[in-house]
Amino acid sequence: MATVLGAGLVAACTVQKPDTQANRDATAKEIIEQVKTTPDGTSTANSLDDYKADLARRISQVNSTKVHIERPQALLRSVIVIKYVVDKDGNLVRSEVVRTNKDKVTEATALTTLRNTAPFPKPPIALLSNGRIELSETWLFNNDGRFQLRTIAQPQKNE
Repeated sequence: MATVLGAGLVAACTVQKPDTQANRDATAKEIIEQVKTTPDGTSTANSLDDYKADLARRISQVNSTKVHIERPQALLRSVIVIKYVVDKDGNLVRSEVVRTNKDKVTEATALTTLRNTAPFPKPPIALLSNGRIELSETWLFNNDGRFQLRTIAQPQKNE
């Protein structure tokens, strides 16, 4: 009986909120508030890799309904690499697809999720070059159209 009751409590605690824009906005706000920044909104990342990982987590959280949360399938639908530039204030200055398999739907999803996440936390001054930072990220798409970002992705399945 205790096992059944415990399982019921666990199930009750994992009930998902309905997928509404208000809930996505609230989730994004929670994530943004958890980002480690100085009072002026500058990231406290100590390296380019740390800043890139922070941005990947933020992109994934803001676009959570489009993210695949389990290990990516062995043979991916699409791999999209985007190069993008963030200015000293965290604004997305430019983005471009640099690798694609010509799947226009996944290209559009990758670009849209990046744009919808901006502005980002301000990059640390030490990482800037001419007031900007250039990054690249890889979107790994499963057949269902959901993605993970390579910087923070789980290992792919073998089969």
